[in-house]
Order: sequence, then C-alpha cells, then structure tokens
Amino acid sequence: MSGFFIKEELTQQIFSAWRELMSEGSLPALDRWLKARHKQLKFEARHTETNVLPSSLAVSAALMEGVRFLQWVTAMEQGYQQQELIADLGQWDAEWTLAHARKIPVMPFWYWVDLRVNGTETKAPKNLRDAQERADFFTQWQAKQAANETEDAQVSAEFLLWQGLRPQWLPLLQARAATSGWTQAQLHEFIAMQTRVPPLWLRKQSEKPVEDLVKTLRNEGVDAALTEEGYLFAQGGKGLNTTDCYKNGWVEIQDLASQQIALAVDFKPGQKIWDACAGTGGKTLAIASRMNNKGALIATDLHEYKLDELKRRTKRAQFHTVRHFVWEGDAPLRLPKEIAQQQGFDWVLVDAPCSSSGTWRRNPDARWRLSVEDTAELIELQRQILTQAAVGVRAGGHLVYASCSWQLSENEEQVAWFLQEHPEFSLHSQRILGAPLEDADTMFVAVLKKQA
Repeated sequence: MSGFFIKEELTQQIFSAWRELMSEGSLPALDRWLKARHKQLKFEARHTETNVLPSSLAVSAALMEGVRFLQWVTAMEQGYQQQELIADLGQWDAEWTLAHARKIPVMPFWYWVDLRVNGTETKAPKNLRDAQERADFFTQWQAKQAANETEDAQVSAEFLLWQGLRPQWLPLLQARAATSGWTQAQLHEFIAMQTRVPPLWLRKQSEKPVEDLVKTLRNEGVDAALTEEGYLFAQGGKGLNTTDCYKNGWVEIQDLASQQIALAVDFKPGQKIWDACAGTGGKTLAIASRMNNKGALIATDLHEYKLDELKRRTKRAQFHTVRHFVWEGDAPLRLPKEIAQQQGFDWVLVDAPCSSSGTWRRNPDARWRLSVEDTAELIELQRQILTQAAVGVRAGGHLVYASCSWQLSENEEQVAWFLQEHPEFSLHSQRILGAPLEDADTMFVAVLKKQA
C-alpha cells in the first residue's frame, strides 16, 4: 500500500468505513462485514444520482491493515500522549481491550497505520498539526524495534506487537515452535508472516493440464503461476471469479494447507468417506475430484446454508458421488444403508471448528477474538465432535482430525486426549501444514487408524 493520504477521496472513504466498523458492538468478521457494506453501497449507488460506491478493493485492503495493527496503534497513541515508550508491554497488554482502540480519533489512527505500513516516507495528512511529532515518535519505536529484527534474537514483546500479535501469546508460540521443531529463525519468520497476506491458492479441478490452466488464466487477466512442486496460485490481476476457468469449475479457490489436509484422506477407489464438518465444501470437492465418481462421499455440517453452497459447487463440478445432510455433532450419524452394511466409513474427516488462528494472515480480525475462555469452549466442542464422529469409523478404517489453528491445545493435545479415551485408535501421523515453511495458512492434520 502506497500511502492512505495521497488521494483525499480515498482517505475520506477509509475514514467513513472505519467509523462504521468501530461503531459495531463487537468487532465483526471483517470479510462478511465488507461484503455487506459493499452490497449496501451498490444499492445506494443505483438509487441516487451521485456515485457513492467507493474504490472497494482499496478501502478493504486499508481496513485489513487497520484491523491487523489495532493493538500496536493503541500502544503508539498512548506512548505518544505520555511522550515515552511503554516500558512494560506485558502488563499493558493484560489490560488492553478493543475499547482502547475505539477511543483513538480517526485521523491520528490512520496516520499511525500509514507509518507502520509505509514508513516515514508516507505523506502526512494536511489537517494533522502534530504529524511531524508523531513521525519522530514513530522513529523512536523503530530504533528500539531494530534490535529485535535479527533472526537469532529472542522474540520480544515489541517484536510481537510490531507484527500485529499480542505479547501474551508468546508462550503459545514458543510451545508451537518447540513441538514442531522450528528454529529461532523459523519462529521469527512465522511471526513476521502474520503481516503478509498469502497468495490466492488454486486447486486444479479438471482433466486439463495445469500448465494449460495457467495460460488460460493469464489470457483472462489473472496473474497465475506454479510453484516448483506444481501447485497453482494467483497474485493479482483480474478477479478470479469473473474468469471462465472459475465459472466452468476448472479451478477452485483452496489454500495450500487445506489442499494437503484433503490429500491426507488417502482413500482407495470405491471406498466410502464422510466429511463430517464440510462447511461450504472446499475439502469435500478436493476429495471428490480424486474419486472419479466412484465410491460414496457424505458431507455434513451444522448449517443448512453452507450445505446449499456445497450442493451448488458439486453440481457445477459434476460430482455425482456427494450426498449431504445436516449433522449437529451431538450424536452419532445415522449411517446410510450401504455404509451401515460395512459397519462404518473407510475414512472420516473431522475438520473441526477452531480458533482459526492459522488464518490470521487473511482474516486479521480473528486474532482479536482469541481468548482463553473461547478456546476452552472450542476444545470441548472439538472433543464432542471427535467422539461422535469416531463411531462412524469401521474397523480398520481411518479418522482424520484437522484444524486451521496452530495452538497445541486444539491439535496435538486433542489427539493425545482422544487416543487416551479411545484406545482402539492409534496415531499414524500428525503435523503442522503451511506457514512458516510454506506461504499459506497454518493448519494441522492427524491421521488415526482404528484397529481391525
């Protein structure tokens, strides 16, 4: 982003959107909020003589940065008002709430964000009379922060705050690094990656060679490319959903780590599979694409509207093996006749509801909803779903547990709990996927096998 204050019109649009967002009772899911706001603005544009529709992508990108650095901006504003850097960020963090960020006037707030994103070269707003003093104070922070930038330095509270993370999360991050065998440099990289949105990962869903899909997407204006391993991604250009490649179902949007979770369901032709927490069907589609319309694939979710979207996507892809039902996860699934005849599924995937900490790069608002209390509730829900889903695994079958979280409490510790409660299962493998080793979301997958 090259400075929020260069174009006055865009600045005012950002200010207006930010005031609307901060007036909400609690911080909403930003992507949904932006879509709803854009829809309302389009409606107003159609019914007024003036064009009230803003540069949607630019405003959305700016709001993402504002949400990402909410806490850091609060620390900068408080330090500036006191004319000294906050000494004990740990104690300060323990007392910080979103209410503190809401009290910051909109122009100073966005000047801090602009400084954080673009540095001191950014253009100061004309009406902010103390802009130079704020820039000087920012330089003081930068000087202190510079000592934390080396890869072999211990992670500090300042480094976490600078990267948009709460200092109190340091023990959780260190536990993840120790369990996954990350080096100090890899831990630094994982934290630094939280300020960078990963590319738009795509999954091939047709018989066309992936190289041909790259050419077709480029011809349609999408900046598409392949990794050395052959994974497809896009980084800019025309919107994917307007292309024939997407409309015809030749490619699907799916994060790289999510694709790898679907591959962990390593079924044989004709086997029977259950995607227990299917949502709108990202992993369901990835599994179905390898089935060649053979076998059986059941997709369930708590929400009917998500299954409606799944149905639309499977129909577009012409996958005829997929059936879907609402399942609330509080009792074992009533098995379809052919599944009951073999006494369960060959593979059951539980992509459990979680804190979504592994998706913070794309959804920065989710980080401010992480709490000990909410995590405890999610852990209980995950255990309930795992327990009920495990009933559907036949003898000799496999249970795959996954989450889009990097927290041990939602991943390895859940697997350990499940194995203790269900000795008929054994651990085949478990690992963290995505960042920091790959430029993707961070997810977890474990494969468990039920004794024959």
